[in-house]
Amino acid sequence: MTGKKNPSLIENVSSLKGVGDKSSALFEKCGIKSIEDLLGYFPRDYDICKEIQNVSDLHEGDVSAIRVVPSSNIALKHVRNLSILTFKASDTTGDINITYFNMPFMRNNIKPGHHYVFRGIVQRKGRGFVMEQPKMYKTEDYLEIMGSMQPKYPLVKGLSNQLVIKVMKQAINMTPYLEEMLPTYIKRQLGLLDYSEAVRKIHFPLNTDEYRIARKRIAFNEILEFILRLRFLKREEEQSINDYSYESSKASDSLIEQLPYKLTGKQLTIWNEIKSDLRGPHIMNRLIQGDVGSGKTILAFLSLLFTAENGYQGAIMAPTEVLARQHYEGFLEMAEKYELPIRPVLLVGALTAKEKRLALEGIENGSFNCIVGTNALIQEKVNYKELALVITDEQHRFGVLQREKLSDKGMNTHILAMSATPIPRTLAIILYGDLHISVLDEMPMGRIPIKNCVVGTEYRPTAYKFIYDQVKQGHQAYVICPMIEEGEMDGVENVSDYTEKLIKALPSDVHVATLHGKMKPSEKDSVMEDFSNGLIDVLVSTTVIEVGINVPNATVMMIENAERFGLAQLHQLRGRVGRGKAQSYCIFINTSGRKEAKERLSIMNNSNDGFRIAEEDLKQRGPGDLFGIRQSGEMSFHVADIYQDAALIKEAASLADRLLLEDPDLVMEENAPIKQWLISNSFDFMAL
Repeated sequence: MTGKKNPSLIENVSSLKGVGDKSSALFEKCGIKSIEDLLGYFPRDYDICKEIQNVSDLHEGDVSAIRVVPSSNIALKHVRNLSILTFKASDTTGDINITYFNMPFMRNNIKPGHHYVFRGIVQRKGRGFVMEQPKMYKTEDYLEIMGSMQPKYPLVKGLSNQLVIKVMKQAINMTPYLEEMLPTYIKRQLGLLDYSEAVRKIHFPLNTDEYRIARKRIAFNEILEFILRLRFLKREEEQSINDYSYESSKASDSLIEQLPYKLTGKQLTIWNEIKSDLRGPHIMNRLIQGDVGSGKTILAFLSLLFTAENGYQGAIMAPTEVLARQHYEGFLEMAEKYELPIRPVLLVGALTAKEKRLALEGIENGSFNCIVGTNALIQEKVNYKELALVITDEQHRFGVLQREKLSDKGMNTHILAMSATPIPRTLAIILYGDLHISVLDEMPMGRIPIKNCVVGTEYRPTAYKFIYDQVKQGHQAYVICPMIEEGEMDGVENVSDYTEKLIKALPSDVHVATLHGKMKPSEKDSVMEDFSNGLIDVLVSTTVIEVGINVPNATVMMIENAERFGLAQLHQLRGRVGRGKAQSYCIFINTSGRKEAKERLSIMNNSNDGFRIAEEDLKQRGPGDLFGIRQSGEMSFHVADIYQDAALIKEAASLADRLLLEDPDLVMEENAPIKQWLISNSFDFMAL
C-alpha cells in the first residue's frame, strides 16, 4: 500500500482484540493476513440513513424512511409455522402496508395513533406500497442517526460486518500515520487528501462528501500505480529487439482460403497488422479491442498457427478453465480438420497428475507448440522450449504483473492482447498505454441481433414463462442477480434466494443451478462445464459469467436490478447470448420506478453496439457513485472504476507523463516516495 512499512502494518490480524483462530481463518479467506491487508479491505457500500420521506414520494426498490401513524387494526395470523403481522400506516400524503414475519411481539411494541419511523425496502404490491420487516424507530432516535454512513464489507460465511467494523477501528487507531507516496505539491495541485486521512475516511466517512474525497485519493493511487507500471513496461518493450524470424505464412494463408466463411475487411486489416508486427524490428505489443462476437478468436488462432509454422511456441491465457478448454477443443478440431502444423495442449489446474506431467514434458521439449491455459501457464514448473508469442484473452482481467510473468517465460516475447470490454478509445489509449490498439468494429455476416426489452418487476411471471418456452425448445437461459446472499446490499436480488424462487416458479423438469464468485474454483468450473454441456437449463449467477464461458445454445439473458449496473457491464453480460444460430433475447428488469433509470436503460433497449454504449456510460456515470454494482476485475483495481473515474485516469496519465519527462527514473528527492512505493509493490527497477 505504501513505501516504508510502519511496523504495525506487518502484524497479523490475530494481534487485534476479538480476533481468535476461527476469526483469523475467516479473515484469511478474504485475503486478509496483516493489518495492512485489513486497512486495504475497503467497504463495498454503506448503509446511509437518509432523510424521512413522504409516502407519496416513495419509489419501488429504494431503501426509505417514513414517519407514519399505524392504524388501530393490527392483524396477526398464522400460516403453518409462520406468523404474519400486518397493518396499515399513513402520513398526510398516503398509506402504506407494513408486514412482519415471525415477529408477533411487535404487536405489543406498536401503539396505534402514535408516530413512528419505519425504514426498509419499498415494494409495490398491486396498486400500493409495502414494507416488509422494516426497522422501527422513535422519531427522535432516527433523527440522531439520520445522515450517518455505516460501512458494509464483502463477507464470507461466518464473518460478521460488526466484527470487521470493530477490528477496522482498532487497526486505524494502531496506525495513525501511513507513509505518504505523493509529494505535497502534487496533492495540493490535484486537491487530494493525505493518504492516512483517506484510508480513515473511506472506512468511516461522516457523510457522502467525505466519502467521495477519500475514495478519490484511494482510486488515484491505484490508477497512478497502474499507469506508471505501464509507462516503464512500454519503455522496456520499445527497446526490445525482435529476435524471431517469421518467414513462412503458407499454412496461415492456406487456412484463410479454406475457412467456411470469409474474414471481414477489418479482420483482414488487423491480421496484416499482426503479421507486420511479428516480422518487424521490435517485439509486438498489440491489443485487439472488439465487441462480443466480432471474430477475435480466429485472429488469435491464426497468430498461433503463424508462430507454430515458423518453428516457435505460442501460448494463450484465458480467464477461466472452461473458456481455456473451449479454446483448446476448437483449436484441436481445426488443426485436425485442416491438417495444420499446430499441436495444441491444455494446461489448467484441473488436469490429473499424469496429464500435467505429460503436458509439462511436451512443452519443455517442444512437441507442443500451442499452449492453451489459465494462470497455470505462468507457474514456476512450466518451462517453454522457445516461447515467441503470448496471447491474453480478456486483457482487462489480467494485471500488468501477470502479463509480465507470462512474457518473461520467453525472451523478448511478442504480446497480443484481446478484450471484448467496450472502453472508449480516449480511455483505451491510456489504460492500454503500452499497446498498439486495433479496433475490430465490424461484425461477421449472418449474426442475428439480440432482441432487448426493459421491463418492470410485474413482468417477472411473463419472463419465467418465456424462459420455460425457450427451455422446451431445447435452449438455455441465464438469470443474473447482483448479490450472492441476502443482506449484502439492500433492495437487490441475490442468487441464493432467487435460485429457490425460480425452482418453485418453473416446472420440475427444468434444471436450475447457481453460480457465484465465492464458490471454489473447481465448483465454478464444474457448474460452467455442466451448463456448457447442456446439463443445466437455467443458470442463476452473479456477474462472474461476464467473461469466460461460450454457450451458443443459451438464448435468454435476464438481468435483475438492471438499473444498478453500468451500461458497459450490461452489454458484457448480454454478450453471453446471441452466440448461436437461434434468435436470442435480453430482458432487463428495472426494479426502480424512477424515470431516469428507465431512460438510461432505454439505451440498452435500442443498441447492441458496445462502443456506443461505452461512450454513453462514460457520459452518465459520476465519480464516486454510491451503490452501483462495480464492474468486476477491471485492470485489477479495487476501488477505481474506468467509467466513474475517467477524469481521474486522464489526470493520473498527465501526471505520470510529466513526472517521467522531468525525472525518467524517479531519482529526484521529491519523487523518492513514489519510487519506494512502486518497489514495495513488487516493481523491479533493476530490470529496466
